[in-house]
Amino acid sequence: MNRLFLRGFILAALATLGIIALPGCATDLKPHETGGLPSLSFQNKALNPRNGGQLVEADSLRPGDIILTAENGLNSVGIRLATFSPVSHAAVYMGNEQVAEAVGAGIRRRSIAALMKEEATIVAFRHPDITLEQADRINQFAARHDGRKYNYLGVMLQAPFALERRMCELPLMPSLVRDFCIRGIAAVQLGLGRNDQFFCSQFVLEAYRSAGLPLTDADPRLINPGDLLHMREGDVPSVRIHKPLQYVGHLKSAPEIVAADQMQR
Repeated sequence: MNRLFLRGFILAALATLGIIALPGCATDLKPHETGGLPSLSFQNKALNPRNGGQLVEADSLRPGDIILTAENGLNSVGIRLATFSPVSHAAVYMGNEQVAEAVGAGIRRRSIAALMKEEATIVAFRHPDITLEQADRINQFAARHDGRKYNYLGVMLQAPFALERRMCELPLMPSLVRDFCIRGIAAVQLGLGRNDQFFCSQFVLEAYRSAGLPLTDADPRLINPGDLLHMREGDVPSVRIHKPLQYVGHLKSAPEIVAADQMQR
C-alpha cells in the first residue's frame, strides 16, 4: 500500500510540474526577410545536433567563453527540473584550460580535465563582440573573488521564483511584456541581496558586467543557467539581451547526441 501511495504521489507531482511547465514556453515574432508575414519562434529547451552538436577540443575555447554543463547527480537533476532546462551549471573560461565558477564551496577555479571527468554535458558559447581586454577584465574579476562565499540565499529564492515566472512566459507574450513581468516578479521574490556572493550564473553575469560587456540589463540574480542557454543565436531569451551568444561547440555530450551528430556527417 505504501508503495502504491508513493508511486501515485510521484506521478501526481510530475503531472503538476508538467502543467506548470506548459505556460513556460517563451515565443518571439520575427519579421520576414522579404516583407512577408512574421514567423513565430519558440524557446528551444533542447541541446541536440540541430541546435549544437559539434564536438570540439579545449583548444577551441577562448578566454571569456561561457561554459554550460549538466551532470547526473541529484542536485543537477533538481535544478534542471526547477528551471525546465537541459543545463544546471555555468562557468567562464579563463584560458590555460581553466574555468572559474561559483559552487557550494565558493568561487574557485577548475581544470578542463576535471570538468570533463565530472560533468555529463559540456557546451561552450561566445559573446560575438568580446575583446582580449574584456576577457582579461573577466579574469581579473574572477581572481578578485576567488574564495568568496557562495550565494546560498539567492539559490534558495530561485526555487519559488522559477515557478512564478512561468506565467510571464506564456506563448505569444510580447518580449517587452515578458521582460517587464519577469523583472517585476524578481523584484518581489528576490528582494535586495548582497553583491559580494554569487551562485553560478549570477557569477558569469557579474563577471561580464565588470568587463563592460553586460549580457543583459536584467538583475543577474534572476538569471539561471537555462536563461544563459536561451541567450544563444536562434533561440528566444526570457529577458531582453544585448547580443545573442554564438555556439562554439560541445566539449562533452550525451551519447545519443554524439551518435546523431556522427550520422549527419
